[in-house]
Amino acid sequence: MYVVEKEVPLVNLAVIGTGYWGANLIRNFHIARGSSLVSICDKDTTRLNRIGSHFPDVKTYDSPEKVLSDPKVDAVAIATSSSQHFSLAKAALLYGKHVFVEKPITLRVGHAKELIRIASDKDLRLMVGHLLYYHPAFEHVEHIVKNGELGKLVYLYSTRVNLGKFRELENALWNLAPHDIAMLLALVKEEPVEVSAQGRSFLRREVEDVTFILMKFNSGLVAQVHVSWLDPHKRRELTVVGDKKMLIFDDMQPTEKVRVFDKGALRDPKNENYGDHITIRTGDVLSPHIPMEEPLLKECEHFVQCVRDGLTPRSDGKNGLKVLQVLEAASRSLKTGGQPVPIEENRPLDVKKITTDPGRGSRQNVNYVGR
Repeated sequence: MYVVEKEVPLVNLAVIGTGYWGANLIRNFHIARGSSLVSICDKDTTRLNRIGSHFPDVKTYDSPEKVLSDPKVDAVAIATSSSQHFSLAKAALLYGKHVFVEKPITLRVGHAKELIRIASDKDLRLMVGHLLYYHPAFEHVEHIVKNGELGKLVYLYSTRVNLGKFRELENALWNLAPHDIAMLLALVKEEPVEVSAQGRSFLRREVEDVTFILMKFNSGLVAQVHVSWLDPHKRRELTVVGDKKMLIFDDMQPTEKVRVFDKGALRDPKNENYGDHITIRTGDVLSPHIPMEEPLLKECEHFVQCVRDGLTPRSDGKNGLKVLQVLEAASRSLKTGGQPVPIEENRPLDVKKITTDPGRGSRQNVNYVGR
């Protein structure tokens, strides 16, 4: 007896924005399991045609309205400048499309909440491109922390620095820090109560090239992020310190990306008032074997699966909102010279009633530039 497997319908997907990162999304959604890339879009027709020549089976459009009004398109991936994320994502949701939007979800907390509400009301998937969530090495780090191998977390810090690429419309905070903020929040499993940040602009006025961000939590935990595109060498490191063990996730290492250190400092409770009774414990250093997969392909396939099966994406809109709240608080702190800023409470939305009329949604300002 032959068993005929039921064919699973493909998710028809379009990508808006064919810049550097948009091209990466196009490549991965084109080969992602369960996905059928049907169209790409960019107002830069020269770039659009150049990218489109590599995918002759994919339609090209110079207007997002043409993509969003296509009934064959189930989902849209947005890889434009951050300032256009909200208008494009809102228009897509109002047209009934599932949305994948690159980080940050929007530039304003109120806008992010509006997108979350629309997606919920229309039962659509809204996913944010927090790429490192899907990195096999970071997934292993999460597993180690969750299992309690490090003990109680004490503090965490990350470094994401390089020389270039320089941005004109967004500073290092908004361009680089979302990756690390997302990772830290995923490990801590609680939201910070206040954020402080300091930075400096050396190359362009009011565009910070280097930023230091400090997050404080109710549990007493602290986490710091250092980002810069004005640094002599490239570093992508995350350090997690627990009261039992410590670890480093170094994404620049070709093989041993995660190292667990059986190290710690122990205080003799009988002599807790004397510093010389603190002893240093030094044990083995373990580098676990972690099979590598391309994180971006995993991320794309996760989105496709969530659309197909009605699942909640790991980096959903609410997750993107939490990262955005930290970014917004850090921005306010930067403007005050580093004064601590409390994280915004989940107040009721201060936006007008949201229309579900696709026609009205499509008439928003959806001019954009590919990222």
